[in-house]
Amino acid sequence: MDHHAVNDEALDTLFRRARTQNKWLDKPVSTAMLMAVYDLMRMGPTSANCSPARIVFAASAEAKERLAALCTPANAPKVRSAPATAIIGYDLDFASHLPKLFPHSPDAKSWFTNPVVEQTTAFRNGSLQGAYFIVAARSLGLDCGPMSGFNNQAVDKAFFAGTRVKSNFICSVGHGDPAGVFERSPRLSFDEACKFA
Repeated sequence: MDHHAVNDEALDTLFRRARTQNKWLDKPVSTAMLMAVYDLMRMGPTSANCSPARIVFAASAEAKERLAALCTPANAPKVRSAPATAIIGYDLDFASHLPKLFPHSPDAKSWFTNPVVEQTTAFRNGSLQGAYFIVAARSLGLDCGPMSGFNNQAVDKAFFAGTRVKSNFICSVGHGDPAGVFERSPRLSFDEACKFA
């Protein structure tokens, strides 16, 4: 299979011109669009295809209010005003799906019986999938506002009760209001962040 680099317009959409959003236009995001974001996001690679990310979309007024109440004062208005906010979690029971997701290694489930390995694998790969979520949403024309700044334990109780899913971060999605975008912050140069060994 030949692979070709995407064009500059796509790179601008995904990275160079994309910005973290803090305010939202009053434009809805359909269930079908959120499903399309997931359908694209799920194709990104994870260790042994373990796919531990689990997402709750706080899209109703009631769910947004419940989530906003568990956020810092700075983040609560962002959740209330966004069309939807994805609670990106990771499932510590991800290995139970490996017979389906990684069928060419029937013993794959046994690789994750150590609780430390289980936690590390779920968090790492769930974080990767959260990043894929942002890129997928941007590629489909949505803006994103990823956030920490919430009570993880309370969010887990409110939205993931009865499971072993733990919240990682939240990400509002919709159409951003340019008035809420900060000036672009600096980034580290290659030499500041990278080296060859």
